Amino acid sequence: MDLLENPIKAYAWGSHRVIAELLGHPSPSAGPEAEMWMGAHPSAPSTIVRGGVTTSLYDAIRASPTTEIGEAAFQAFGARLPFLMKVLAADEPLSLQAHPSNAQAAARFDREEAAGILRDAPNRNYKDRSHKPELICALTPFDALCGFRAIADSRALLDALDVRELAPARAALDESTVAAALRDAFTALMEMPKSLAADAARATVAACARDVPRFARELAWGRRIGALYPGDIGVALALLMNLVHLEPGEALYLPAGNLHAYLDGAGIEIMAASDNVLRGGLTPKYVDVPELLTVLHFVDTPIRKTVPRIEGGAAIYDTPTPEFLLSRIGVAAGERVELTTRGPEIVLCTEGDVVLTTPGSGYLAVPRGASAFVPATDSGCVVTGVATASAVFRAEMGAVPPGRATPPRS
Repeated sequence: MDLLENPIKAYAWGSHRVIAELLGHPSPSAGPEAEMWMGAHPSAPSTIVRGGVTTSLYDAIRASPTTEIGEAAFQAFGARLPFLMKVLAADEPLSLQAHPSNAQAAARFDREEAAGILRDAPNRNYKDRSHKPELICALTPFDALCGFRAIADSRALLDALDVRELAPARAALDESTVAAALRDAFTALMEMPKSLAADAARATVAACARDVPRFARELAWGRRIGALYPGDIGVALALLMNLVHLEPGEALYLPAGNLHAYLDGAGIEIMAASDNVLRGGLTPKYVDVPELLTVLHFVDTPIRKTVPRIEGGAAIYDTPTPEFLLSRIGVAAGERVELTTRGPEIVLCTEGDVVLTTPGSGYLAVPRGASAFVPATDSGCVVTGVATASAVFRAEMGAVPPGRATPPRS
């Protein structure tokens, strides 16, 4: 086992308090702290110290994959950690975005490689050949936009706003099928000429000041988003989406093709270790509307929170994704919780202090805010509470389907 030293991403939307306070650092922090990454992502891997030498977890896994992640993970995913866990702390909304499926990512990565588009080019969509499903579990009250809301509700909202510039999108919502209605409404907004889009965005924000009790929370967010991203038509798109609130411990799973944006709050996020993001607004970054249209799922399915199953004191957030599985484990003072290790794991302590014990590595103290990498060879890990009740989040692989092949090179 190894304690991790984790990179912190200073994105502008980040919190000045959440990560600093978790780590016991001065709060508020001097700059925004948006995400703390725990894993072996090649662009920002965690580091470990072995034999007095600091190395990245990425390099350690590449050097000895079957020791670090195990034979099953190596056969399924190659010489890499298949998941990335983050502490995410948002004081402002993130961009509207979606992620491709595995098949889409592989084909379009190869297409961009063949076209000679540099991987760090601003107009590059696909950085690797993997999908990027995600799960977010709230640490604090958390708001997000997730998928398209019921068309009847979107019609009612646009009718209440009565914004002339949104008339084409409103008309599209009357089409005969859900997919066509949502796709055409989305396209009408996203392909609007830039000058008209800015006018439409401003008119939409102004209309959000109206008193419409049924949509009070949506309109409040419309005003806030409009103030942060003036002239961005994404504010109108946000009004066509489900506004979701999570209390601590509640979670959302975001599969390929789901349009979403985190708005405010802190949570533990786990995802397949990929960089493939297609943006749809609320960002100064590159937005490729035609490509986004090929990825999005135009359905108005109601949001279903991921309800954990309880097993041995652990809340386990199941998903259909083989790359990851997240669980939260409460540990009373002096209590011993035995974990069955199926592959590589990362354990993060978010409350109290714990000690990890394995037959191969002995003891490792993990205080609040610290995290540890447990390699596949350290089977039989035991978590022991110290002085007070503690809580840890555990990231591990999900169930890999039989016959899953190693993903193609990237």
